[in-house]
Formats: sequence, C-alpha cells, structure tokens
Amino acid sequence: MIKLDVNGKVHELDVSPDTPLLWVIRDHLKLMGTKYGCGIAACGACTVHLDGQPVRSCQTPVSSAAGSKVTTIEGVQGPEAKAVQEAWIAAEVPQCGYCQSGQIMAATVLLRQTPKPTDAQITDFMNGNICRCGTYQRIRAAIHQAAAALHKG
Repeated sequence: MIKLDVNGKVHELDVSPDTPLLWVIRDHLKLMGTKYGCGIAACGACTVHLDGQPVRSCQTPVSSAAGSKVTTIEGVQGPEAKAVQEAWIAAEVPQCGYCQSGQIMAATVLLRQTPKPTDAQITDFMNGNICRCGTYQRIRAAIHQAAAALHKG
C-alpha cells in the first residue's frame, strides 16, 4: 500500500511502487485533467506539482511521490494559479487545449519563483512544455498578464 496526498486528500493505494504517478492519478483517482502526451517526459502535458515543484508525472514513480504533496490541475490554488487561469482565458491561449493543464501547472510555479519574469525567463522555464498548436506567443503574453495582475497596485 502506498499513501499518496493528492490535492489535500490522502489516498491509500494498492499499486506497484514503479507505477507512473500519471496512471495512478488518472486510472486510480479518476482525475482526468493531467494528460498523457509522450510518455517520456518530453512534452509537459503530464505536469503536476510535487511539493510545489513541477514534475512530469509520466516518468515519476508513485513510490517517489509517497510522503509528498501532489497537486494536479484540479487542485491547483493560490494567487498565481488564479491569475494564470484568468490570463489564459483573457489571452485566448488554448486552441485544442490538450497541453494546457501542463502549461498552467508550469506557469504557476514560474510566477511563484519569478514574480516578474522576462521573455527569456519564460522561454527557459516553459521549455519542454510543448504546444502542438503553437500558441507560445499567447502563453508568454498570458504569463506577463498574470504577473502584472499579481503585482498591480
């Protein structure tokens, strides 16, 4: 049995320790916001927070998440998350939407760590979160908009 704290709720799961966290989240906990993209941690669609840091859940064994706090797109909260989600809508970032949960999870950590990121910092931090629709300019604009909203006044 593995104890896993996901979005503030502790679950006891009878899964193999090497099961990817992504499949535990989707198949066992039925949280479908975290997406499977590539399976090799290259696209970022499966990004979740592990103790506040972005990780690729497709390559993270569930055993390495035991004892940590896992946050999925369904549970992401706080001023950065709210600002990012509002900016995403205002900037009309999504097209197909498939990568968006991973993009948002990464962007919230970026803004927590770097409150007023430059274009270069955004590009560097978001590198590896692939958008097949190519909305990178909108993503960058939304991150700038969220940063401005967080620091107005």
